[in-house]
Formats: sequence, structure tokens, C-alpha cells
Amino acid sequence: MNGNKRADIKIGQHVAIVLKQDQRSGKRTEGVVQAILTKSATHPHGIKVRLKSGAVGRVKEILE
Repeated sequence: MNGNKRADIKIGQHVAIVLKQDQRSGKRTEGVVQAILTKSATHPHGIKVRLKSGAVGRVKEILE
């Protein structure tokens, strides 16, 4: 499932994000959602989240 809808993403979920510095390469970082940062219901590039590791990026795939 992609990460374009805020309603699909829950705190504690395992997701794959793309960090700002990795947007060109598309390299994904996996982790557990600590906070949902995007306020709007949807976003065309993915909902922005903070992982428990502290990494911030846009959700590209919900893994769980």
C-alpha cells in the first residue's frame, strides 16, 4: 500500500520512507512511525512522518 493517505498511516506501523536527501536516488529507509507530520488528508508525494530513529521523510510504502 502506498503512503499518500494520512488515514492509512498509524503510529507504530512499519513503513518505508524516502529521506529528503535521497529523493533523487529513491533510496528507501525502513522504520517504525513515531509521529505523522503532514496535516492534510492526502499528499501526492507521500505523507511526511518521523520514524523512531529520528529520520524524517515521506512514506512510499506501508510494510505492515
